[in-house]
Amino acid sequence: MRGRQTVEALVATINARNVPGMIVGEGDVWIAEATLDYGGGAVYQTVFIFEMREGEIATETAYWAEPFPAPDRHAAWVEHLDD
Repeated sequence: MRGRQTVEALVATINARNVPGMIVGEGDVWIAEATLDYGGGAVYQTVFIFEMREGEIATETAYWAEPFPAPDRHAAWVEHLDD
């Protein structure tokens, strides 16, 4: 997508509850985590990478993943976040 108006038009169509998480960054690169709950069991963990130019977002890269249980072979190293 290109342009603020295109992004704003898309965001206006999204019906999700956004639960912000960690935000870190400095200068021209910022990273934000969030949980997007679309209802009906559709919950996604998201990561947004913002590249800034002159104080405004120049590019945004976003990744979405549905939460999933760790495989048994990883059980010794994982921690369940909902416990």
